[in-house]
Amino acid sequence: MSSVKTHRLSNGFRIVTEVMPSMQSASIGVWVLAGGRHERPEQNGIAHFLEHMAFKGTERRTPLEIAEALENVGGYLNAYTSREATAYYARVLKEDVTLALDVIGDIVLNPVFDPRELEVERGVILQEIGQSNDTPDDVIFDWLQETAYPAQALGRTILGPAERVRAFSRDDLAGFVDEHYSPERMVLSAAGNIDPEAIVRQAEELFGHLAPHGADKSDPALFRGGDFRKVKDLEQAHFALAFEGPGYRDNDIYLAQTVATALGGGMSSRLFQEIREKRGLCYTIYAQSGAYSDTGLTTIYAGTSGGELGQLADLTIDEIKRAADTMSVAEVDRARAQIKAGLLMGLESPSARAERNARMTGIWDRVPALTETVERIDAVTVEAVREMLGKMGQGRAAMALYGPVADAPALETLQDRFAA
Repeated sequence: MSSVKTHRLSNGFRIVTEVMPSMQSASIGVWVLAGGRHERPEQNGIAHFLEHMAFKGTERRTPLEIAEALENVGGYLNAYTSREATAYYARVLKEDVTLALDVIGDIVLNPVFDPRELEVERGVILQEIGQSNDTPDDVIFDWLQETAYPAQALGRTILGPAERVRAFSRDDLAGFVDEHYSPERMVLSAAGNIDPEAIVRQAEELFGHLAPHGADKSDPALFRGGDFRKVKDLEQAHFALAFEGPGYRDNDIYLAQTVATALGGGMSSRLFQEIREKRGLCYTIYAQSGAYSDTGLTTIYAGTSGGELGQLADLTIDEIKRAADTMSVAEVDRARAQIKAGLLMGLESPSARAERNARMTGIWDRVPALTETVERIDAVTVEAVREMLGKMGQGRAAMALYGPVADAPALETLQDRFAA
């Protein structure tokens, strides 16, 4: 019998708890279903800025008091912003769960946006943007995202451009909160050695007064693709190629994960064996599947020398074509085993459980049993894998290149290779 319980307050605020009685700790957090995707063009980067400012003082606590509140009891407090959510979470010992939720509720609901702290944090975020721009295998994925979804919120960076960050005001931050931080778009998730009933009572006290605003009104995603390259004198040429994949709610989500894993998910995968192990063309090459509410990306990344980039790109296309014809049952079985093991081993901590439960609640408004998820992974067939691989060469693609890439093949040339 599952220990996952869900509860909805009268204003739509959702609570999901999972008791893990053998643990001495617990993880608890609030996931707000508003991120980079929900920004207007002039707001790009504000969701991330807001996440930073939550730690810079509330009506009850100074920035230092926020930091000390959980560290004084050996706990941990953090946050992150993605394209579809902003999360504020903590990991504490079981006796400090009430304190952790009080602090999280405080920073989510009562930030003061002190003008002095805003300027300090503005500088921190500008440094973060600079660091990201100086990290080739980081910034290339931002360019790939923008190429896949041009002129769309989903294609813009989470950090935002520096010129936007320099201009955000206190009113801008407060306006985003007013627009998006509504109870029906929040999920409180807790896992570990917890008392679910106590958490529900405290959540009612903290969040029960919030007024609902209505459903998410973000625009649907439209994958367009294209070719982006930036020539720079670097040691390596960075290559990223993406194909549209299913969204979280699509029945093919686990099929896409199996395809990516079999193609480039580990040392036994086709791309790793053919391009790194047999030919020594790169140190890093992998494929991965990522998803959003209504779309997804199957992405291949590699780093190589400028002179060998063309050969690596050609071999990548050839390997996808070959896999569409020859992917074996053994390879699919191995990929499914890797996905299941990664899922199950990853859920051995309260933090991972709380994260999954929040994510599933945001997507499905329920938490599917692990047995249900495993059954869906096991249902993936070799025929379906081959069919999805075959379709990669027939649709649109997005490519981003960075480094000594002036002579790299065009995306159109690579797509022609699929048909050759």
